[in-house]
Amino acid sequence: MSDVALVTGAGGGLGSIIAGALHAAGYRVAFADIDAAAAQTAAHGVDASGATAIGVGLDVRDYAAFEAVRDDLVHRWGSVEVLVNNAALQVATPVLDITPAEFAAVMETNVNGTFFGSQVFGRTFKANGYGRIINLASLAGQNGGTATGAHYAASKGAIVTLTKVFARDLAAFGVTVNAVAPGPLDLPSVRRLVPPEKLTPLIAAIPVQMLGDPAFVADVIVRLAARDAGFTSGATWDVNGGLFMR
Repeated sequence: MSDVALVTGAGGGLGSIIAGALHAAGYRVAFADIDAAAAQTAAHGVDASGATAIGVGLDVRDYAAFEAVRDDLVHRWGSVEVLVNNAALQVATPVLDITPAEFAAVMETNVNGTFFGSQVFGRTFKANGYGRIINLASLAGQNGGTATGAHYAASKGAIVTLTKVFARDLAAFGVTVNAVAPGPLDLPSVRRLVPPEKLTPLIAAIPVQMLGDPAFVADVIVRLAARDAGFTSGATWDVNGGLFMR
């Protein structure tokens, strides 16, 4: 049987593209989202029968909810091998205007959600002797953020560090943990965040002079989820058009 993958934040946007790419690559996929109806609609779009794709409600801030979804997948399909921590809250508020509540909300979704998922599924993967965890970081977490809030940038920097910690601790058990850090992508969310008058100069500032292709980001994640991807772990894969170079 094919491997099973869970993608958080998959009710739309990049998450649904990632989940769809994994499904197209032969995985059985759970589209998870805080908006259960959106997740179910996205899953129905790739397999209306529900045999190889399902939509599930998941609030990544809820540790027990991760455990429940994991247990449901094991009951339904016999196992789970891949976790993609994609769910995120992005708010572009000037740093001096961010309230304590807003800062906490962004960190709770982005950092806690990634930690909770990685710990819950990491335990299962360790016990099974195999697993793949892929976290969505961001260029904002590497350059301090130029079009995003400080809380979002800080959360994505924390995800890069959590990726290394989990990768180190799970490496001996057949489990790899990697991150993908996209720059500005050609997504509705980016176009909502960046006003039209600022989009042209933003693109002009990207060395390759274009927004990124979300489908390519999804392809990178599919590759990192593969059975033969065991020699890459703890890495952050940059997809940013040359905006951040190492």
